[in-house]
Amino acid sequence: MTHAEQPVRPLRLFFALWPDGPTRSALAEWSRAIHCLSGGRATRPEMVHLTLAFLGDTDPATLPAIEAAGACAWTRPFVLALDEAGFWSHNKIAWAGARTSPPELQTLVSGLRSALQAAGVRFDPKPFVPHLTLIRKGRPGFALPQLRPISWPVRDVVLVRSTLTRTGSEYSIHARWD
Repeated sequence: MTHAEQPVRPLRLFFALWPDGPTRSALAEWSRAIHCLSGGRATRPEMVHLTLAFLGDTDPATLPAIEAAGACAWTRPFVLALDEAGFWSHNKIAWAGARTSPPELQTLVSGLRSALQAAGVRFDPKPFVPHLTLIRKGRPGFALPQLRPISWPVRDVVLVRSTLTRTGSEYSIHARWD
């Protein structure tokens, strides 16, 4: 088989908000506090993100349309107040989130999903639930610790490529819009 005849490998992609350094550090503190109580597997601090739209396995030929959707969707910076943590017992995930979602976040998500849909790009249509996964496979039945709120200045949106490895998923930022 020649190089030209080899099958095209899909790209595993998603759009996300990627925390800045101070926000990431504060989230790591939350994660450590929760991990002590819940056990499980903590998300590595450099991999913590807030997924806006999960595209999954994607044909590389659609990348220009995907990038155009990202460019169209980003509007302006905003602040996301992370002031809530929770545990979903059905999938054993401890998460961080916001009690109230700013209108800019909702506008970003709906604009991004509309642009993807208009471009014919498939994505997971589940309702948007803004959260950052901190712990996987935690033990249910623990009381969440009191956590200090985090003020996250959101300044951009990113397109992330996920690569599965023996040790789990590795994420790399493919594109950024600010």
